[in-house]
Amino acid sequence: MGRGEGRSIVPNQRRAGRRSGSGLAWLLATACGGSVASHGVSAAPRAEDTCRPLAARVDRLADVGPRGELILASGRRAVLSGLRWPDEPAIDAGARAWLLTFRGAPLTLTERGAEDRWGRRRADGIAGEAEPIDLAGGLVAAGLAYADPGEADALCRPALRTLEAAPRAAGLGLWAGGPLAATDAAVLSARAGRFAVVEGRILHIGERATRTYLDFTRRGEQGLTVTVQKRTWRILSEHGLSAATLKGRLVRIRGMVEIGRGPLIDLAGVESIEVVEGEQALRR
Repeated sequence: MGRGEGRSIVPNQRRAGRRSGSGLAWLLATACGGSVASHGVSAAPRAEDTCRPLAARVDRLADVGPRGELILASGRRAVLSGLRWPDEPAIDAGARAWLLTFRGAPLTLTERGAEDRWGRRRADGIAGEAEPIDLAGGLVAAGLAYADPGEADALCRPALRTLEAAPRAAGLGLWAGGPLAATDAAVLSARAGRFAVVEGRILHIGERATRTYLDFTRRGEQGLTVTVQKRTWRILSEHGLSAATLKGRLVRIRGMVEIGRGPLIDLAGVESIEVVEGEQALRR
C-alpha cells in the first residue's frame, strides 16, 4: 500500500471542498483566459487550441461515472479539465461522493478542445448560482485530485496547482504522508503503472544524445530515475531548467511510474516538474 492509501477521507474532504468552494469561483475567470502561453510558458504545438475555452452553457449533473466522468441531464458527458483522477479506491470513492453532492444543481460548463475518443469534452464546471463552487478547484483543495494536464498538451489552469499547497501541508487525501520520496524505491516500485507525485533532490544529471537522466540517489543506491526526451529537455532549458540550474535542487516530479532497472518516470513536459527550492523556480 502506497502512502496516502487506506485512509477514510469522505467527511473531512467534503467539508474542506465546501469551505474552499465559495472562494474558488474566481478560477472560472482564470480558466477562461488561462492558456499556458498567457503564463509565460511556450506552448507545445496545438496547446492554444487545446486550452481555448468554448462558449459556456448551463446543464445539470445527473450522475458521476468511472474516473470522475460527469454524466449530464442533457445526455452529454464531460470530464473536468486540469485534473488527474485518483487511483486509490478510497479517495476515488470520496471524490465521487463529493461531486454527487451537486447532483441536480445548475452546472455552468465551459468546454475546451475537441471531443475525446469516448465522445466527452474537457470542461471547467461551476456548480450552483447563489454560492458558485468550482468543481475542479474543490476537488484539488480537498486533496481528492491532483492538478495535471492528463492527455492534454498543457495545464490550461495553472492556478489549480497552487490549490494543492493546503491539502499537501495538512496531509489530506492524496497527500497523506506528503509527496512520495524519490529515494524510496520500494514504495515507488509498488506504484508501477500508476500516477505519482514524487519529491527529491537531483544529485546527478546525465545528458545523452537522445535523452537526459535525472538521478535522485547516489551511485549504487536504488531510487527514482527521471528520463527526459531530447525535445522536452530543450523546452525545459528554454525556461531556465538546465543541468546547471537543476543539479542539487529539490524538485517535485509527477507522472506515471514505470519499472526499468528501478522505478522511473518519463517526464511528459514542463508541467511535470516543479522546482520547490531555490531561485530557479518554474516560471509561469
